[in-house]
This record gives sequence, C-alpha cells and structure tokens, in this order.
Amino acid sequence: MQKSPAKMTFRNLQHLLQEVSSLEHGGNLICYPLGNTEAPTTCTYKQLAEHAQLASWSLRASPIAAGLTPGCPVLLHFDAHWDTIVWFWAVMLAGCVPVISTTLPNDPSLRMTHLAHLSKVFGEPLCLTRNNLVSEFSQQPSIKTVAVDALDQKTAHPMVDFTESELSDTAVMMLTSGSTGKSKAVCLSHGQILAVLTGKLSVVALHGESFMNWIRLDHAASLVEIHLQAMFALKDQVHVHSTDVLSDPIKFVDLIDRHRVTRTFAPNSFLAKLRGTLSEVTPSGTANGFSRRWDLSCLNYVASGGEANVTKTCNEVSKLLSHYGAPRNVLVPGFGMTETCAGAIFNTNCPQYDIDHKLEFTSVGTCMPGIEMRITGGSNVCASPGEIGNLELKGKTVFKEYFNDSKSTLESFTSDGWFKTGDRAYIDRDTGFLTLTGRLKETMIINGIHYSPYEIDSLLDRSDIPGLTPSFNCCFSSFPSGADTEMVCLAYLPTYKPEDMVARVRTTEAISKVVMMATGSRPEIIPLNEALLQKSALGKVSRQKIKTNYEKGEYRSFQEMNREMIRLYYKAVRTPPETKLERQILEVYIESLGLVEEGFGVETPIFDVGITSMELIKLKKDLENKIDIGQELPLTAVMTSSTVRELHRALQELQAPREYSPLVTLQDKGTKAPLWLVHPGAGEVLVFLNLAKYMKDRPIHALRARGFNEGETPFSTIDETVNSYYNTVKKQQPDGPYALAGYCYGAMIAFEVGKLLEKNGDEVKFVGAFNLPPHIKLRMRDLDYRECLLHLAYFLSLMTEERSRELAIELKGLSREEVFDGVMKHSSPDRLAELSFSKPSLVRWASLAYVLHSMAVDYDPSGSVASIDVFWCTPLAIAASTKEEWLNEHLSKWQDFSRAETGFHEVPGRHYTMLLPEHVFEFQKILRGVLEARGI
Repeated sequence: MQKSPAKMTFRNLQHLLQEVSSLEHGGNLICYPLGNTEAPTTCTYKQLAEHAQLASWSLRASPIAAGLTPGCPVLLHFDAHWDTIVWFWAVMLAGCVPVISTTLPNDPSLRMTHLAHLSKVFGEPLCLTRNNLVSEFSQQPSIKTVAVDALDQKTAHPMVDFTESELSDTAVMMLTSGSTGKSKAVCLSHGQILAVLTGKLSVVALHGESFMNWIRLDHAASLVEIHLQAMFALKDQVHVHSTDVLSDPIKFVDLIDRHRVTRTFAPNSFLAKLRGTLSEVTPSGTANGFSRRWDLSCLNYVASGGEANVTKTCNEVSKLLSHYGAPRNVLVPGFGMTETCAGAIFNTNCPQYDIDHKLEFTSVGTCMPGIEMRITGGSNVCASPGEIGNLELKGKTVFKEYFNDSKSTLESFTSDGWFKTGDRAYIDRDTGFLTLTGRLKETMIINGIHYSPYEIDSLLDRSDIPGLTPSFNCCFSSFPSGADTEMVCLAYLPTYKPEDMVARVRTTEAISKVVMMATGSRPEIIPLNEALLQKSALGKVSRQKIKTNYEKGEYRSFQEMNREMIRLYYKAVRTPPETKLERQILEVYIESLGLVEEGFGVETPIFDVGITSMELIKLKKDLENKIDIGQELPLTAVMTSSTVRELHRALQELQAPREYSPLVTLQDKGTKAPLWLVHPGAGEVLVFLNLAKYMKDRPIHALRARGFNEGETPFSTIDETVNSYYNTVKKQQPDGPYALAGYCYGAMIAFEVGKLLEKNGDEVKFVGAFNLPPHIKLRMRDLDYRECLLHLAYFLSLMTEERSRELAIELKGLSREEVFDGVMKHSSPDRLAELSFSKPSLVRWASLAYVLHSMAVDYDPSGSVASIDVFWCTPLAIAASTKEEWLNEHLSKWQDFSRAETGFHEVPGRHYTMLLPEHVFEFQKILRGVLEARGI
C-alpha cells in the first residue's frame, strides 16, 4: 500500500513532485483549454514531472539562461493552466524562483507603469511566455521576454541539478494587486507551503476523487489550495477557465459531477449566479433544454472567500446543492491572503452558525493548524472577546517578507511579530469564530475582482471631465443591503451650479463611462459640496471618512437631489409620442426592454440603453406580435431606426420600395476615428451590439449583407460586395485614417475593403480579423446548405455546437426541406419561442448565409495592407482540433498579407461566443488597447 504524502516528510516542493510522481497511483492533471469543457488534456503526475524536467533542461540549455542563477526570480506569463503549471515546475527544477504574473492592465499607461514596477522589483527579469502574448510586453525594454515556443524540449539533454532548496528558501513569489496598483511580491517558502498543505488538508475530510480550479494560477488559492494540495492529497486536479464557468454556471456543476470533485471554490458573486441558475432547473432535472442528473455526494468542500459572503445566499445555494447529495455545510466561507497562501481560517458550520447568530454576512470561522489570530486595538494590546479591532496573524503558515521591499515588510508586522492584515473583525467569546466587519485597506472587491480606488481616481483626473473638479473625486466601494457583491461609489466636487441640470447629467454620464470601462460595473455617483470633500494638510481626501459617512446615510439628501434632478432632466428632454402608433411602439420598447418610462422617449437613442443582439431580435418579435404591422417587420428597419420616432417613420414607409444600404450605425458618439465592422458569414451585424455599447469614444458603424428583406437580391460576387461596402464607407467617412474589422467571414471582406481604400490613396491604420484565417476557400467548399443552417442554429443558440456537429452527420444527404425540419425538431423549444422566427424568415436567412459562403469557394487572398491584427480564440471543432493548430497552421498565415508585423491577440470564449456578454468586456479592453497601439 502506497503511503499518503500527507503522512510523509518533504525536504522541499521539488521533493514533493518527485515522490508523488514515483507513485503508481499518484493522480492526474486534467486541463481544459479556453472555451472548451468537453475535451481536456490529461496526464499523470509522473508525466507532468517528465514534461517539467524536459522544459527545465531546455531552458537551462538556451543562451537566454546565461544570466540565470540559483534563486533568481523568473516571471511566468501564460494564459493556459497547462503552461503555467509545467513552467512553474520547470523554473523551480532549474533552481530559480517562479513569479506568476497577473493579467496585465489593458490601459496602456497603467500597463507600462505596472511593467516598469515589476522590472524595478525583480531587476530586469526574464519572462517566459508564449508567442501570442509577447506583444503585451512591447514598448518596454526592461523585461526580457522569451517565447517558450522557441525552446527545443525534444532534444533537451539531462543536466546536473542546482543545489537542493532548503525549507526556508523562497519557493514561489505571488504578486498582490497585479492589475490595480504597485504589486508587492510575496515570498512563499517551501516550509511555509508544506505547513499550509498540512493545515488545509485537516479542515474537512475529503472523499471524492479530484480537486477543481477555475481561476488563473496567479492566485494563491488556485496554486496552493488546488494544484499543490491535490498533489499532496494524491487526488486528481481539474483546471478549467473562469470565462467558461462564469458564462454558464451549469458547467460548474457538470464538471463536479463528471470528475467526482471533492473540493473547489466559489466567491459569493459566483454563488449568486449559481443560485439563479440552479433555481431554474426543473423538477425533472432539465436545464438549458438538457436533462441534468447530478450526483454531488462526492462534493465535501466549496471554499468561498475573496469577498464577503451573504448568509442568505449561502443558505439558498447550500439547499440547492443538497438536493443533489452535497452535505448541507458544503459551503465553507474563509479568510486568507496571498501572505497566508490563501485560506487559513474556515467556517465549517455554514450556514447554520450564521443563521443562529443572525449574521447578514457569514463568519469566517476558526484557524486551521499552523496559524493563530488575535484582535488588537493598537499597540499590541489584545481586544476583549467580542470587541471589534484589527485582525493580526502569526504562525508557520504566514509569510516572512516581501521581495526587495524591506519597508513594506517592516510596516506589515507588529513589533512583536504579528502580521497586520489590514482587516477589522471580532472573535465571538463563546465559539471563537472570527467575523470580519470591514477593511482598513482601501482595495475594492467587485464581483470577486480587486480594484484600486486610487487607479479609478487617477483615470478620472486624466479624463478631463467637464463638471468635475480635478483631484476632488473619491472612489470607494460599499456593500448594499440585499446585494450579492460590492458596488462602486464615486463622490466628486462639481464645477457646475447646482441648478444646471444639463451639466449635471453630462458629468454623471462621463464619470459613469470611465468607471464602467475600468470595472465593468455601473457606479453610484454622488456630487458633494466642498465642505464634505475637504482635503487634509497633505492634500488628501479621506476615503475612509467619506465611505463611513456614505454608509451612515449622511449623503442621502445629496443622492436624492441628484437622482431627482437627473430624472427631471430626462423627463424634460423626453419627447412624448404624438400619434397612436408612436405610443404603441414606445410601450412595446419599454415593456420588451424593461426600461423606465420617464427616462425613455420617442427620440431617445435605443443603443444608448445597451441593447444586446438577442434583445433586439426579441424587440422585433414583440413589435410584430403587439402591433398590427400587416407584414413581417424587417430587422434592418429596427436596427437602422435609432429611435422610436425613426421606426415610426420606417413603418409608415414600409409599403414603399426600400433602397438597400449596408450601413448600420450602432453608436455615433466619440471623437476618435470610426470603427467599421463587417458582418460574419450569417450576414447579420447583431453580434456587434454587445461590443458597441462599451466603445463610446468613437462612432461604430457596421456593414450588413444584402438579401434579408423581401425583394432584395443577395450579392453575387465578392467584388460586388467589396465595392458596395467601400462606397458606403467613403460616403459616411470621406477621409481617413480608417479602421476596419471583420468577424469570421467578415475578416476577408474587411481585408479587401482595406486594400481598396489603400489603392485609392487612403490611409488604413487598422484591419482586424476576428478569428478567421486568410485562406478560406477549402472551408467554404465544405459548407453546403445543411452546414450553413446548422451554423446559424448554433449562432442563434438554438442548440449547442456539439449537437450541431452530430446533426451534420445525421442530416447528411437530405433535401433542404428535410434538413430544415430536422434542425427545427432538435432546436431548443424555449429558444425558438423566445425568438419567434417565422419559417420564411429563417429559411431566407439560411439561404443568404449559403450564398455568402458560396461566393468565396474560389477566393485566394492576395496583396497586402499596412498592418493586420488577429483576435483569436477557440476555433470551431471542425476548423481545427486544437487552439495551437488553429494559431500556428491557419491564423499565422495573415503575416503574408501584412506589411508590418502582424499582431496576434488571444481573447476569451469560443468562435461563436467571443462577443457575447460574458466575454465582450474583456474583448473590448483588448481591442481598445490594440487600436490605441496602432495610433487610431
């Protein structure tokens, strides 16, 4: 019988890997690629050790390793779990210290500041990454990036190991506040991590087969609590990407059931999403149109931290999970920091303890072995039981220093050696349970993600917003009663007069835009007077004082006055309907989109409310169902009518012949050059609506195919299409520079339009290809009517990609009518009902898609444009078997058609989900950064 590592003594982490990999049944590493929760890469711990050893030898044999010395830091910047894990061990086996990089800020100035800081801390370090990520480090000379793609692991030769690590040596460095401020590098030693693994493993008895991680490994929870602890416990470990779980919480439960997961984690914001999803599962076990028969008896432990846990949320989720066999106390709220290797204090009696003690936010429980806690009132004097004070920690599981930062290290410990967490809390006198009450530190945690209020303040100062007094703004977060996560609040000093409603609204909208772009969250904006925003003698606004006053309700009168004046403004400028038809249309808009009537009139731009593509389709169907139009309403009429009044005119003119125009303006605000977006192979531009609502700094125009409306003949050739779109672009934007991008099929058209613009003497600064290679004719020849209809069905979420691939085989050889009936039979009934498509409109759409693809069966790209940027993600299963194949064998060929170096930018999601709401926020951040880098 093999011995459990938990009962063994290890010299260091390398020894742990060595021992676990030598066991016959040590466990498996299971990694799902981004956008895929069906086909993981699996290897044993023995195979992992072999991969890491080869990678280590290849690194040491490379000329770039000449400057590496034992114990020196090496940055790891990867976006795939497999890469991070392999090179984590490779660097450690090479005698160096891995430093796991966080996601870099999208804002160019913040990114450069962050990279300069890392270079200063680590002394111009070596950074291991992948080819597609090297561009993130461009325009900075200090960090030496090396793409591991270029290291030859196949011919790597064995090398003599460096001196073995001591328990006191640093094993890994984790960065704090990586995307928001000046990171500190937390030194985690071999001895600390091994002590932590022993302590964590004693908290809850684990009976399942695997641990599951779904966040980046730059977080101590994923690296230590999942990766290293799974090895320590001889369990399998499953790694899946956060976007795939967040976009569909059902997959979280699916994976737990599939892999018999015993331990995972979920912050409160995700638990709230999971509650909503599980609540929709029918009594028969159906979710999203599919049968679900989960067995969660394997699940013992869902750690939850990073933000406050709402007792009500934990209670409801634990009840839902218990329906499938999970124990009632499966949710384990806890407290930990990077400095303690994540969770160190755990509440194993949630939610009962919290219900019994009538807590709105759960307790975080008691200490695991290896750590102690105390509450002080300052000067190392312990508070009385039940008294709120400063939380401090001590023990062998607590770190000893920040790398190259003696000042922060000294400031973080009391004179008698306790670590100051910066949190306020109390310890229950009867149970010894710890309950947090707030933070001394000012980091905001929104949906589980840390943001620096200083960075938000800085962004606002640099934005030169009319109506906002420079440097007199204060960003903070607060947890509203009944909410599932904190909200961003922004207090500011206005320059306008209190009665100036126009200036008030414009300032509010501008501030909201900046905060939305930085955090993805709409803020509560509070204009205050100078007496309430006074600065100290050092020129600082007291953030903690303003937050405290806000939560005490002292600003309520300012908030109520602000809301009322904004409401009155919108009411004053709101144009009421003039006719019965206008009133009917307006009523449908308000009901269908859930709008507030007072703020939405017949001349309010529809895209200003952030409408999504599916909401637009629903609006079209609601208009047809509730207003006697007398015929099918063309979707283009809704899209090109930016207001109710414009749609009213369009309906009146519907009987008259309508001239085709490709132009659909998704938003017309902003001072930067317009961005032109070309439709995918489905011909429609609805997919860009999610993107346009975030890009308010430039007009966004889309080009829609001909043939959707009755009487319209589709284009017959690519040249005809390109000329039509070229003329439209020139008419709307006579002069350059131009920015063009196309989604899938549209990338080819955007490239050709860009060539034509350049041929006629115009400057094209940006051509973007959204997940399409330049050579497409072979793929186009494979797409018959059946394939086009199935792609459309998947595009509209009528079925999954997997089901569409199955039907491609099942429906082969059938007539068009039979294929159409087969697709409708296997489509989600709920989705069909929601979209309310008529058969003629769907047949026309599928036929148009088929025509578009047929035009490209002989297309061969030629010529070039000034530059090309490729935004790539997980391909369709039929296009490539892996992401690496997709990038290296297909997308990389764009370099042949660009006169400058082609940019390759990986984005989250899959081919048909990259622009959906769950991914588009990250997509637009990447796109905006690339546009800025291209100078447009």
